[in-house]
Amino acid sequence: MIGQCSAQHRDWLNGIRKDLDDREQSGFSALACLSRSAVRRTGETGADHRQPFAQDADRILHSRAYSRYIDKTQVFSLVDNDHITHRVLHVQMVSRIGRTIGRFLGLNEDLIEAVALGHDIGHPPFGHEGERILSQLCRRHGLASFQHNIQSVQFLDRFERGGTGWNLTLQVLDGILCHDGEVQARQLRPDRRKDFSGHDRELAAKAADPELPLVPMTLEGCVVRLADTIAYIGRDIEDAIELRLIARAEIPALCASVLGSSNGTIVYALVTDLLVNSGQVREAGISDTNSDCIGFSEEVGLALQQLKAFNYQRIYTNPAFKPDFAKIHHCYERLFEHFLARAQRMDEEGDDRSFLRSMSPAYVAGQSPAAMVRDYLAGMTDAYFLRQSAAIGCEIPERICLPK
Repeated sequence: MIGQCSAQHRDWLNGIRKDLDDREQSGFSALACLSRSAVRRTGETGADHRQPFAQDADRILHSRAYSRYIDKTQVFSLVDNDHITHRVLHVQMVSRIGRTIGRFLGLNEDLIEAVALGHDIGHPPFGHEGERILSQLCRRHGLASFQHNIQSVQFLDRFERGGTGWNLTLQVLDGILCHDGEVQARQLRPDRRKDFSGHDRELAAKAADPELPLVPMTLEGCVVRLADTIAYIGRDIEDAIELRLIARAEIPALCASVLGSSNGTIVYALVTDLLVNSGQVREAGISDTNSDCIGFSEEVGLALQQLKAFNYQRIYTNPAFKPDFAKIHHCYERLFEHFLARAQRMDEEGDDRSFLRSMSPAYVAGQSPAAMVRDYLAGMTDAYFLRQSAAIGCEIPERICLPK
């Protein structure tokens, strides 16, 4: 049968896996999360020669939710330009940058990759603006505020595979959940005192209080949080220059002198500084709590904060680029009401539930109609969202073609 091999081949593959585990023990930083330390909510008995965090990266990569990254807004929506970053490219950049950092610091690259690939899966259509709109609708219908990091965990842990989830490791789910907004501090230090019970409590507490700060349980999770900023800060500038919203000469002089003025120089400067200022991790002992952190130098941290402020003012809130979010907002409201009515009729009259056909009966029985609609809308791509909006009679915004 497919996937089966002889006992001799299994022994050979398992021997290689043991060798890989032994290499981690001897070659990684003492502060790294070893593959042998991976914890799953449900034990798995099937033979698999892959190490657990590598398995998780594969599971995320092959998930239905990951395939929908291909048409999800990163920053710029409704722009007819194939060179603008979409979310699928962004997560690949985060993964690549994170793995580079992990390799130099002696951390677990498979864990970094899995967290990076999954960290934005919960984003709804049209990026952060879509998240704000959907959050308003959730509160209006008695749900907690929408948070994409919580939704990412829910998609992977409870919705995929017909509602059974992928049984990902605690360390990966924690890294995804703790991908929690902007990192304002120059340094990140992990909170290693976590288990699945604590994870579930933390998820519930975060749902109740969106302002609750979360810190990953591993240095690898911390790497992904910083790699996310490194991946987007210069790339967003390049996209804005491509769309002629800003000019390169407008980058603040301090930022340009410290970090450079192109995405390549910015990424290189930030990664190099992070490595130099976190080098103690590589040689640390297992109980060396003073070394259990990563971060930037004061000079680079200041330049990065100024560059974030520049991006926010000149790109993210730039009045020169305002897609028709009024129409998108209207479409969100109409779609929510449309599918909510269908979900309620399903309960009351046995209405067709084709829009939930991929979900298990247990999911449908355990969720309120509004929660099911939230999850359905959050999983949509931008294009599918617009098609569904047009199908119920909404006026949809048109893609715009800015000068090239």
